[in-house]
Amino acid sequence: MAWLSLKVLLVGVSFLGCLYPLVDFCFSGETRGQKPNFVIILADDMGWGDLGANWAETKDTANLDKMAAEGMRFVDFHAAASTCSPSRASLLTGRLGLRNGVTHNFAVTSVGGLPLNETTLAEVLREAGYVTGMIGKWHLGHHSSYHPNFRGFDYYFGIPYSHDMGCTDTPGYNHPPCPACPRGVRTPRRPERDCYTDVALPLYENLNIVEQPVNLSSLAQKYAEKAAQFIRRASTSGRPFLLYVGLAHMHVPFTRTPLSADPQDRTPYASGLWEMDTLVGQIKDSVDRTAKENTFLWFTGDNGPWAQKCELAGSVGPFTGLWQAQQGGSPAKQTTWEGGHRVPAVAYWPGRVPVNVTSTALLSVLDIFPTVIALAGASLPPGRRFDGLDVSEVLFGRSQTGHRVLFHPNSGAAGEYGVLQTVRLEHYKAFYVTGGARACDRSVGPEQHHEPPLIFNLEDVSEAVPLERGSTEYQSILPKVRDVLADLLQDIAHDNISRADYTQDPSVTPCCDPHQIACRCQTTSQTDIFTGRNTKK
Repeated sequence: MAWLSLKVLLVGVSFLGCLYPLVDFCFSGETRGQKPNFVIILADDMGWGDLGANWAETKDTANLDKMAAEGMRFVDFHAAASTCSPSRASLLTGRLGLRNGVTHNFAVTSVGGLPLNETTLAEVLREAGYVTGMIGKWHLGHHSSYHPNFRGFDYYFGIPYSHDMGCTDTPGYNHPPCPACPRGVRTPRRPERDCYTDVALPLYENLNIVEQPVNLSSLAQKYAEKAAQFIRRASTSGRPFLLYVGLAHMHVPFTRTPLSADPQDRTPYASGLWEMDTLVGQIKDSVDRTAKENTFLWFTGDNGPWAQKCELAGSVGPFTGLWQAQQGGSPAKQTTWEGGHRVPAVAYWPGRVPVNVTSTALLSVLDIFPTVIALAGASLPPGRRFDGLDVSEVLFGRSQTGHRVLFHPNSGAAGEYGVLQTVRLEHYKAFYVTGGARACDRSVGPEQHHEPPLIFNLEDVSEAVPLERGSTEYQSILPKVRDVLADLLQDIAHDNISRADYTQDPSVTPCCDPHQIACRCQTTSQTDIFTGRNTKK
């Protein structure tokens, strides 16, 4: 561990004698007007229909709806995968999982993470003079050099993986409880997801665990405060900044918190959605107060709702995947049906992004990487190929042209992880594999392989009835689908691809006190990101 301590020390010491935990906010010759700032907010398990501006039945997203009215809303925007780790890896690399190596989720005991030869958005921008921060859920590896502080982020405050992947003390809905579940004892809860036996959920500030288990009832407010602090300090430093916020919402578990303590009698999910919207509003307010004219804020989601959680899952809007629903199983998270990967997306940049515009361009989370790099005046990493596009012209209202083709990988449903099972070509969508995801009624759709593929015209937004294989429409689109898929696979075969290490070892489990049940520890101090001084708690 000596090398790790030395690296932390070298990273943590700033220029000109200024000392903040891993963050150099000191003036470096850049003036704030030269390069834009970026705030990227990624919701978790949020359905397309959970945004009120998308779906009139939703009444709990006033701040996001206001941001959409003041900016641009995208209605054909897609996650690069339909589960946590692969989607986040694609956001930070602009590459599909078959290229960046992240094809399924990392575990509490994972040794690896996003491969170290992959270059992250934060690394590119930091090289271009940006100060970089990450707040919230990481889920791309927590052990050793896979930690956010070694992947380009000067500052990190958050949880290393999903907040159902460890026990907590906070009462609420669908919580893994602490003390840890007794070994070998089946509890009345569903132990396959709801109860982890070994470790409490940790909260990190940079490389230090500052709370274990996390107090989920105060986590959203802490995120808001840390985001405001980072934005305020960075915006007055003379340096441009990147802040990436990985929200815990709308992933289970849910808990009542100060932010969600509103007077209306909402369901647990609606209350959580209202809390998430309040948190996003607070971050936007921080931007507006300090760096409004020069900050691009991009909000979207990592995948669709987790249908097997029933009333604790969100809304897919009209994208109900009826063909799959009739077969049994879920057409949402983990699948390549629209409900699994079509996500809310809003862009906000006063004076640059036109106001109250709805874009129908076919876009992807993959586009965030090349677009932000282009707007920052930086260069894409050499020696590799990218799946995202620079969509600046769409953002600025000068074009409605996005992708002609998108490819959707298996993200934990039927088939092999990461394999491109579905092809979106203009307004058509071809499925080579279906089934394999659990629905609310506990049914799992049968795994079915389709050759030739099922093809839907997405004018049928519910994906209810595929085209007849003998029809002229089907026969005209099938060779085009096969050609674009073959071209991409050939391109990947000649690319510089990575392979993630999915090895597991219990010794890498985050634990601040291995002598305590569930690794429980009491935090006595926490570092202030401005002064570098410890604050007693």
